[in-house]
Amino acid sequence: MKLEVDNIQFYYEARKVLDEISFKADEGEFIGLIGPNGSGKTTLLRIIDGILKPIVGSVYIDCRRISELDPREIAREIAVVPQIADLSFDLKVFDIVMMGRYPYLDRISLEREVDEERVRFWMKVTNTLHLAERSIKEISGGERQRVFIARALAQEPKILLLDEPTSNLDICYKIEIMNLLRALVDELKLTIICAIHDLNLAARYSDKIILIKDGRIKSIGKPRDVLTKDNLSEVFKIDAKIEYDMDSKSLIIIPLKTINQKSNNELIFPTLKENILA
Repeated sequence: MKLEVDNIQFYYEARKVLDEISFKADEGEFIGLIGPNGSGKTTLLRIIDGILKPIVGSVYIDCRRISELDPREIAREIAVVPQIADLSFDLKVFDIVMMGRYPYLDRISLEREVDEERVRFWMKVTNTLHLAERSIKEISGGERQRVFIARALAQEPKILLLDEPTSNLDICYKIEIMNLLRALVDELKLTIICAIHDLNLAARYSDKIILIKDGRIKSIGKPRDVLTKDNLSEVFKIDAKIEYDMDSKSLIIIPLKTINQKSNNELIFPTLKENILA
């Protein structure tokens, strides 16, 4: 399976959000998608999934244009774990995961035995089978995220898109989720494209990183080639110390200060001191 994103341009009304976005993803590759808030990461994921249509450019899966596939065909190739999942409904966890089988069901048919077997299999993989009879509203954030990953995997896609899968999770669940995703790449040869805020997680788990600034690709390549002091300074406006950890075999990014932090403090703290002393 090969994914190709070719010269994508996208506008929200008159505002250009993505410009000349091109890259390729191979089978069994973990791509970390990083960039500041508002840089276009979520929009790019939605275009890859066919939810949004680019003004210019195309997305291809094995040389087939996404725009020419029907929604069920796309759902058998690509699954998405959104950043914010709708919890307005109160369903059992098993039923949530079963939703992932919709590309394989006729509109009027009920779930078959094979669908239930596949759901149980993916729940075992994601360590959620013991939650099957629980309400989705009664489980923790980390457990809920694994459930939504299980739902996506129940589609049995070749490509998995995730939008900030570790946001608002404590460190234990963050590592658990990222280890699961890495195992899916290594063992099942899934292709994963994952928008990540945490630069250290991106450095540790990604085979390739795409750094986006203002809707354009600033840098693309291996973590050590993308996560440089110059790139972090220009894109994230931070001065950072970058080290290599032999145990994890990955970069460690240590933010030291924001660019021009000293001048900002000089403006803020004298005013605070004056008000306090007054």
